[in-house]
Amino acid sequence: MTIDKRVEDERKLFKYSSFRWGPCVVKFKIEEEFRLRLLEEAEQSHKDHTTKLAGVLSKQISFRNPDLFFKDFDHYFEIWNYSLAQWNGEMVRYEDGKKIVMKETPDKYLMEALWCNWQTAGDFNPPHDHGGDLTWVIYLKIPKELDEENKKYKGRSAGPGGITFVYGENADRKCITHHSVYPEEGDMIMFPAWLKHWVYPFKSDCTRISVSGNASTSVKLHKIKPIADKMKKDDK
Repeated sequence: MTIDKRVEDERKLFKYSSFRWGPCVVKFKIEEEFRLRLLEEAEQSHKDHTTKLAGVLSKQISFRNPDLFFKDFDHYFEIWNYSLAQWNGEMVRYEDGKKIVMKETPDKYLMEALWCNWQTAGDFNPPHDHGGDLTWVIYLKIPKELDEENKKYKGRSAGPGGITFVYGENADRKCITHHSVYPEEGDMIMFPAWLKHWVYPFKSDCTRISVSGNASTSVKLHKIKPIADKMKKDDK
């Protein structure tokens, strides 16, 4: 009997459980039509957002009409809520061997900020977190030059243009305290706003364009009326 077969047989006989641990981070593709609308609106927006951010980037611009995308983001907030419920084990539980589907009331998110990042050679985002409760990054444009540079990278991080998330203390090398991703064009990554993350620089002579934003489950009083007015306009 091989060692692998013996271990597998022992595993079947020995009852054990493991615990979910750490934050929920969700990655998926957005619709191409949505990507193009975001890109077009970003290029028509001009209000500098740099003083509100940690990034050392060539350009960071607030969207002039973020309300244009309220309904789109409501759809993605639903995906987040569903994914989070699965991650937390809230979708299904078992009692006396019977499967019970949970019906928890999901959080309602309101978008508070939306901005676009233009990253060029040498630019980077240092370790930081965001305001609010939920944040995201959408990759609108990733040049082929950057893809090629990342493929040539031989190190152990996400490499040029990658993003790394970190959580917990690195007390033991066996513990997973970070996760790195090199994204593709059209990817959207959603994660808790408090989760520390950073973006690596690259050397290629090109521009990578991404969109980030913040959303909250509660909004400061002075923001409630403007947001409500915008939502009413969308419904008309």
